[in-house]
Formats: sequence, structure tokens, C-alpha cells
Amino acid sequence: MRAGIVTPVVSLNPRFYQEWEAVAGIEEIAAIAVLADRIGYHHVTCSDHVAIKEDKVHLRGTSYWDPLATLGYLAAVTERVRLATHVLVLGLQHPLAIAKRYGTLDRISVGRLILGVGVGSAEEEFELLGASFERRGSRADDAIRALRASFATEHPSYDGEHYHYDGWIVKPCGVQQDMPIWIGGRSARSLRRAVELGDGWAPQGARHTTFREMVAHAFDTDAYRARTRPFEVILSTPPELDPSKDSAQLMDAIGELHELGCTMLNVRAPHRSLEHCLEQFETYADVARSTGLVSFG
Repeated sequence: MRAGIVTPVVSLNPRFYQEWEAVAGIEEIAAIAVLADRIGYHHVTCSDHVAIKEDKVHLRGTSYWDPLATLGYLAAVTERVRLATHVLVLGLQHPLAIAKRYGTLDRISVGRLILGVGVGSAEEEFELLGASFERRGSRADDAIRALRASFATEHPSYDGEHYHYDGWIVKPCGVQQDMPIWIGGRSARSLRRAVELGDGWAPQGARHTTFREMVAHAFDTDAYRARTRPFEVILSTPPELDPSKDSAQLMDAIGELHELGCTMLNVRAPHRSLEHCLEQFETYADVARSTGLVSFG
């Protein structure tokens, strides 16, 4: 397994964020990314919401840093760590706009982008931006196919169910011919989408009681057997586990996730300041290495 950091500060999700994050800025975000780069974490993340309806703040929080600008900054201060959108809402942008903007980021970062994408669930945000919420699943599937066809070429062409284009130049474009696409969501449909169209599945809050059955069913399909590229299963250890205090429980949790088929850990840890946050991610790496199941660098 490898491990990446769910970056603090960039989203103030009420379930996870700590008080110090509310007043932190790009310097703190960059310090976390630089630490991840030095230690050998696989990736850092940034989420995607344009605006949050005031009556949804208790569910989604208030602050979401723009992933393109934020990851672009982090690309300039790091060398190895990969930059993951976790996740980009497909229905809010045309796939060619995503290919151009994130293809430029991929070029700036010398091929370190991971495009995490999702269907989206905030209907009010779709309405605000004039995007169609209906049939967003089929539109997302078509957008993923369009991105596959368009990401690393200056002359993209695609003819699908929802998106059609030809005769355009998109320059600069991405550098990764097989740019990794991770699919967010925790439903069986999102896992099926990941197997059929993506390179990994990154569920949020998937229950272990149902996870094993879902994965076993998805892997016992013609679509999975027809795959020619590796498939990542990206899961999180319990965010309340403190690596400096709960190392034994954390090691057990990592072992359990490995048995479930996890190939990539998304790491969160309790922290009370930037300095403590950096210490916690360093300690987490030490504990994870000690299991013999997780590699860094």
C-alpha cells in the first residue's frame, strides 16, 4: 500500500476540521505539502465546491479552496508528491474545460496530476451554476470517456452521448497519456463506474460491513477481468486515531484495510496546530512503515 494526505485547511468539513485551520492560509497548506513531498507520501488532495448554500453549511462546511489554483501553487513548491483532486464535480464543467485547465496543471507539475472525479450531490450548486442535475450520472460517464480521449492531445475529438466536438485545438495539454482517474462516491454504482471507466475507487465513509461484498462483486465482472491497468482502492483509516497515542489501534486498522483490498490510504489525523499537524503526519508515516504493509518514497 501507499499513503496520501487528505490535506487540512483546503476544506473545512465540519466532521473533520480543527479550529486552527479556519485562520490558516496557503503558507500552512504549502508546509503540509512540502512535508508530504519530503517523507514520500504518494499524494495530497484538494476538494471542489464553488459555493455552499447557507442551509447546508452544517453538512458540508463553508470553505473550499479552488483545487486548480491551490494545486498549481503546491506544484511549484514540491517535486515528487502527486496532486489529486478529491473530487472534481464533473457536471459543473465541460470536459474540454477540465482537459485544458487540469492539463495545464499536469504540464506545470510534470505529470503529477491525479484527477479524482465525482458525479456530485449538491443539486442547489448545479442550479446556481446553470448545470443540469438530471441524468448527471450518464453525463459523468460520458465526460470521463471524453477526458480519456482529450486529455493529452492538442487536437481532441470526441463523439459521445452528451458531448461532441472536433476541429479544435487545446494547447497546452496534459503530459500523461494515461492520466489516473479516481472515482469518488460510496455506492455500488460509483464502484462499477470506477471499474469500467476509472483507475481507482475513492469512497468516502464506506462501511466495512458492506465494502467487502461490494468489491468482491465488482471484481467478479467481465469489466474488471478486461482491465489492462492496475486498479487502486483508496480508503481511510479512522480519522480519530491519533498516531502518537493510538499506534497499536492504527496498525490494526491498516492491517484490516489491507485485508479488505486497500491499495492506497487516505490519511487524516487529529491535530491542534500546524506544528502538531506536521508532527502527526510524520508519526503516522513511521507507524504505517512499521506494519510492513505501507511504503513511502
